[in-house]
Amino acid sequence: MTAAITRRDYSGVADLAPLLRFTQYNWTPDSRWHLGDIAWEFSFAPGGGPHERMAFWERNGEIVGFGWLTLPATLALMVDPRLADGLVDEVVDWATGLAGQPVAVGVLETEAALIAPLVRAGRTASLPDHFFLNLQRELSDLPPVPELPAGFTVRPLADDELPARAALHRTVWNPRLTDEVYAGLASRWPYRREFDRVAVAPNGELAAYILGWYDDVNRVGEFEPVGTLPEYRRLGLSRALGISLLHAWRDAGGRRALVYARGDDGYPVPRQVYAALGFRVHGRIVRYRLP
Repeated sequence: MTAAITRRDYSGVADLAPLLRFTQYNWTPDSRWHLGDIAWEFSFAPGGGPHERMAFWERNGEIVGFGWLTLPATLALMVDPRLADGLVDEVVDWATGLAGQPVAVGVLETEAALIAPLVRAGRTASLPDHFFLNLQRELSDLPPVPELPAGFTVRPLADDELPARAALHRTVWNPRLTDEVYAGLASRWPYRREFDRVAVAPNGELAAYILGWYDDVNRVGEFEPVGTLPEYRRLGLSRALGISLLHAWRDAGGRRALVYARGDDGYPVPRQVYAALGFRVHGRIVRYRLP
């Protein structure tokens, strides 16, 4: 007799590692979620944010599904594809009940097992105004790391540079990334210091960075995130960092790399940079909605 599938709420930071393991177990080149996405998204609030509701579906103590509702009504999900018929509907029904309205379900357009139940339920796909592309490349035939302007170097982050690294990210992207948040991220699997790479200016300032997440089971790495201080842009630093990280993953046994970039015309530069690094479009994140 097949064991029943039961649901439980995400309980906090203690559930993050099991969620990452499920993401790793579930990953294929056609999956939306890589463990780097989860590690980075949960870095700010490992226990979950105030506008998020999350739950696991388990069988025999093993996770077989995950639902992540962002209020008011946007759902992300991961489901063991062998159980997609039935379980996808269950996750969507759970989210709809919490939201009190039909939810928009975000998937990568290559996730056929998840999409089939959504279509059977009458949902259709659409692109939001700001949508993301999944870009991938193999780790064979890598170009050499390009030469940098005089005095610049590219290297892994040093042990004592976490505060400076957090400050660099705050300046480029997000003031919420405090020193404490970054220290917490760096203390948890799957963060690895050798894949957290920086470009250093001649004066010793950290000028640019790329954070790499490596899945050593599936042998695939992800860029998330990437940034350069405004005064150091257009010097080739992001390209050098990216190629350096691709080499590091290949040396670790990696076979594939991926990155997400905006697909709309509102922010085209990262997409162009990754194309120059040999990444090609694998799919788009779309949202399935009821008419």
